[in-house]
This record gives sequence, C-alpha cells and structure tokens, in this order.
Amino acid sequence: MLYPRIIPCLLLRNKGLIKTTQFKSSKYIGDPINAVKIFNEKQADELMVLDIDATVKCLEPDYKLIEHLASECRMPLCYGGGIKTVEQAKRIFSLGVEKIALSSIVLERPDFVSEVAAEVGSQSVVAVLDVKKKSENQYEIYSHNGQKKSQLDLVDFVQHLEKLGIGELVLNSIDNDGLMTGYDMNLIKKVKPAISVPFTILGGAGSIEDIKQVITEHKIIGVAAGSIFVFHGKFRAVLISYLSLTDKESMIHEVLNAGAFKSSEYIEYVL
Repeated sequence: MLYPRIIPCLLLRNKGLIKTTQFKSSKYIGDPINAVKIFNEKQADELMVLDIDATVKCLEPDYKLIEHLASECRMPLCYGGGIKTVEQAKRIFSLGVEKIALSSIVLERPDFVSEVAAEVGSQSVVAVLDVKKKSENQYEIYSHNGQKKSQLDLVDFVQHLEKLGIGELVLNSIDNDGLMTGYDMNLIKKVKPAISVPFTILGGAGSIEDIKQVITEHKIIGVAAGSIFVFHGKFRAVLISYLSLTDKESMIHEVLNAGAFKSSEYIEYVL
C-alpha cells in the first residue's frame, strides 16, 4: 500500500502568491519562491502552481519564474497557466516541471490534449476544470477565472477528455473556493464514477476532518487544497504550513482503522 500524496495548490498573480474566495477577493500571500522553500523544508510530496491570469490576459507562460520555481522545488511540480501550444508545453517540461495543468485551452480546443499527450505522455497531462453548481445535481463549466461559461455537459466532457488522453482530472469548485467550509460531496458523487483516470477535488478544505470525510466516503480520490496551507486561525493570518510526517501518518491510520479501506486497496489522494 502506498502512502497518500499531500499536495498544496498555489495561485499566482503578477508573479506573487495570492488566494481567492469564490474566484474573487484575492489576498496577497507572499513570494512564491519563499513558499516553495518552506514546502521543501516541510517535505511536501508534490506541488501544484497555477498562474490564474496568464490566459485571461493572453500572456505567455512566465518561463523565467517557472524555471526558478522548478529549480527550487524538491518535489514533483505541476504548473498551469497560459499554455496554448505543444511547443510551450515542451519548453515548460524542459525547465524541470513534471506535469502541466490545462484549463481554458481544453474547452476551446479539446484535441490539444491528444497533441500534448502524444509528445509528453498522458501521465504528464492534467485537466483542471472550474465548475459552478447550477442546481442540486447540475454543474456548469467555466473558464477565464469564472468569467466565461461553457455550454458543455460536465460528465460527457470529462469522459471525452479521458478518451483524448488526460492522465488526471482536477475539478475546482467555484462555489466553495476559499470558504474553508468543506468540499462539494455531491460533485464528487456525480463525476468520480464516470471516469477511470485519477480524480482530484479542489475547493473548500478547512480542516483535516474535511479530508477524512472525503476519503472515508469516496475511498481512492484526490483531495487538493490551498487555504489550509496558507492561512492560520479564524482571522486567516498568513502562515505557510504543511502536515508533519507524524500528523500525516496518524491521519491515514485513523482512516484505515475506521474501515474505509481494505488492507489490499491502493490509496492515493492529495490534500
């Protein structure tokens, strides 16, 4: 049995680290390089970094910053933001990045997934979709930081992306983003059974209990988070943090002892 991967998700804007609430009200957190150094010291398993303005502002990926991040990072790094060509993707990989996250481009040109996967392998291609609840069991896909709504059916589209060659799917809940009140469990129930690639839910984590709830109910699943790694206390003071190895092992053992998994099952998720 493998131990879970615990992965902070960091947002970039104007070369700085920020955190949003429902894709609005962004708060400056600090220098991303310093954050990477702290996560190195904390021995994080993996790191996801998303430049949320690159596509909106039609900017080229910031290769100098990406190179700096990759050179400092002592863990696998996933980068997303402004990637629109295979050449850009290959250049980013050449800088030391292990995975690329594709968002708006997969809505505009789904076949781009196949083009990139053919060059770098499906295992390195992550699709990140921002979704908002329309009704109790219906969700709409948005792009450009929640500003542009698509007319695509969520389940049909993620199944199509899987056929095209994505190696991982990340669903980001716009409704729950930054609220730290828990994950959208209904969203997980709707999408997870429909695909076979690794699936990660993002948006809403406020405590380790939220993580435990997700993996207890849904077993093999990814759980991504940002706020719990950059804020501390009820006043949301800025503090870059990460679970200690002892805390991480304790959490997994508690879940296992609760009977959520059989001893032979493979467990992999991200926090």
